Amino acid sequence: MIVFLLILHGLVGVALLGAITHQAVAVLGPRQGPSAGFLARYARVSSRTFCGAVAVLFAISVVLGAVIYPTYRLDVRVPLEEMQLGWAVGLFEVKEHFGGIGLAALPLYLHYWDESRAADDRFGRAAITWLLAGIVWLTFVVGHVLNNLRGLGT
Repeated sequence: MIVFLLILHGLVGVALLGAITHQAVAVLGPRQGPSAGFLARYARVSSRTFCGAVAVLFAISVVLGAVIYPTYRLDVRVPLEEMQLGWAVGLFEVKEHFGGIGLAALPLYLHYWDESRAADDRFGRAAITWLLAGIVWLTFVVGHVLNNLRGLGT
């Protein structure tokens, strides 16, 4: 069951990574004509449409991570400490803390992306979106590095 939850956690992470990256590029990208390059076309989507998906996927990812955490604590962290891989344990601690910061930032993120807010808050929207994008990328990469080092079920 824990391997299934880990795979589900990874799949939710991939979906979240795609949504927040697309939104982060779109919030900064110029809206140009049809002859524009790939990045301009990628940025042309309505970035507001990703808000709900990002919030829900982030929350689901944190919940799944919390369910998996006790097994990680016993089956992965202890062997990493026995192998004297303190850097790996510390990397996971950083992942945990940034995940918590991202979860705490979700209400501010939703506030800036609220439909009733005026479009004059572009900087705030861009800042909170890029903050969450950085957190999602960091936690995704760290999670996969640690899983490759010593994952659950190995």
